[in-house]
Amino acid sequence: MSSPSRGGQPALRNVAIIAHVDHGKTTLVDQLLYQSGRYRDAELDKLAGGQHGLVFDSNDLERERGITIFSKNCAIGYESLAGDRYRINLIDTPGHADFGGEVERVLMMADGALLVVDAFDGPMPQTRFVLQKALAQGLQPIIVVNKIDRPDARPDEVVTEIFDLLVDLGADDHVLDFPVVFASAKQGYAGLRPDERPADMRALLEKIVTEVPAPRGEPDEPTQVLITTIDYSDYVGRIAVGRVLAGAVVDRQRVAVLNRDGDITQQQIGQLFTFDGLGKVQAERVECGDLCAIVGLDPIGMGYTVAAPEAPRVAAAVTIDEPTLHMMFRVNDGPFAGKEGDHVTSRKIGERLERELRSDVALRVSPGDTMEQYRVAGRGLMHLGILIENFRREGFELCVGKPQVVSKFEDGKRLEPVELLVVDVPEEFENAVMSLVGDRRAQVLKMGKKTSGASFTHLEFSIPSRSLIGLRTRLLAATQGNAVVHHTVLGFEPPRGSVTLRANGVMIASEPGQATAYAMDALDDRGVFFVRPGDQVYEGQIVGENCKSDDIVVNVVKGKKLTNMRASGKDDNSQVRPPRDMSLEACLEYIDDDELVEVTPTSIRMRKVILNESSRRRESRRAAAVTTA
Repeated sequence: MSSPSRGGQPALRNVAIIAHVDHGKTTLVDQLLYQSGRYRDAELDKLAGGQHGLVFDSNDLERERGITIFSKNCAIGYESLAGDRYRINLIDTPGHADFGGEVERVLMMADGALLVVDAFDGPMPQTRFVLQKALAQGLQPIIVVNKIDRPDARPDEVVTEIFDLLVDLGADDHVLDFPVVFASAKQGYAGLRPDERPADMRALLEKIVTEVPAPRGEPDEPTQVLITTIDYSDYVGRIAVGRVLAGAVVDRQRVAVLNRDGDITQQQIGQLFTFDGLGKVQAERVECGDLCAIVGLDPIGMGYTVAAPEAPRVAAAVTIDEPTLHMMFRVNDGPFAGKEGDHVTSRKIGERLERELRSDVALRVSPGDTMEQYRVAGRGLMHLGILIENFRREGFELCVGKPQVVSKFEDGKRLEPVELLVVDVPEEFENAVMSLVGDRRAQVLKMGKKTSGASFTHLEFSIPSRSLIGLRTRLLAATQGNAVVHHTVLGFEPPRGSVTLRANGVMIASEPGQATAYAMDALDDRGVFFVRPGDQVYEGQIVGENCKSDDIVVNVVKGKKLTNMRASGKDDNSQVRPPRDMSLEACLEYIDDDELVEVTPTSIRMRKVILNESSRRRESRRAAAVTTA
């Protein structure tokens, strides 16, 4: 155990930072790093790629989307008002429920938690999600009411709402007596009252060292380290990151490595590191309760235990919620296959999925119907969408099928996942939301005025997970972009009946070639296009949405036949409406059972599984005959 230190080693504090999306936890970590003296302002800018702050959001997708996807940790030094020295390990976690696997495992590394809540929004649905995980780990939260400098801030009401939320989650009296700090991470200050405006964030650091307990563990027992994260370096290979639960770890130590089933391999530590600032420093010894990074162990993976050879004990691994959605990954077999990507074979796709499994504990991969297919299951559409986006940025070509919910069976009965859907919407769009959600087998749980906005209605529903596919896009369209939508898993229930997710059919290209303005102008009254004049298309590609419910085959490459009586110049007068731009996640939500999304480094296309029209008709007749029989 570590206690406050003046002359020897600094005392340890391990703190996880949890919050709803965009409540400012990443900015808060940046500010604590800066004020700890680890980096000057210019160095922070350099680490952030020229963008001030957001040092922890180092992944390109994190910067583009403004969210935290991968958990990270750093260490800062602090000398308290009493003169004691501390080393604080800060662990930044994702706020989105789709990346809950990251939240669950990194909380195993912490002894306390900072719950960051927006001073206007208050606790949101995903605040409940991450807070529930923290309480299950027995962590005492310190409440940080952030963005206190907002003109519409309402800090007292937010603290009351947090208290009510903790009561709903069954927190005990000790947790309900939570400490509160009022902060502006952007402005760089924190105080103990809403009206305080000090020059730094010392009040928050004092609360961390006084309220977060010293690391728990068994320092007198043989070595035991739980591996919670796997990093990778091109120079040294896999780096196992974890927490020392018992004893101490020594550089070059002989250890027993146990997998989740208890199978043992005898290995030797190659290099041992501890955390300092945003980086790692080599260490001769890491004590009980601290975080460490170990190089040179293979095999090693998430949930493995590194133990003393004379007393190999498996550490209690973190329990991860099961996936709720799955989709089929398969080789791209379209006419453009191999033209835009570097990795196009099923072997390459399988190897990449195997690498992902080593670091993503919430992902599941199993064989598909053929040797060229893989069934990939995750925590939600964003979780799988981020994975596919990483694939295409790494030069892969692949096709993915429609997302399907992961069902389970109990007592011979099929159960489907059900989620809590929360929608905050202006009053004038309330009926539109009720209509859309009601068509998808949702049940109203709660309805009332939103505390933080008198003109907003707060709606809560219980809804099947399959009904959420494509719902966010339609809600935003129906509310002119004013709806705030969040959802988290509630559990499993018997199926509630069929749901129609897409009311319109699609327009399917009948010929390969280059789309022409002449052909598309003639088809303008048939619906909305997904392609532009000049785009290359192929037979079976989905080029637009039909205005009616059935699919139609269209020729978008048809050119005007020229004669000596008709001039080509008139073709310039063709008026083609701007196409509907479809993002990767929008395409995944849009496709039907007989359709695929083709993903390459430069393009995202939708297509039919069977490209040829005659073959599709034969397959449709065969399926109808089987159903009749």
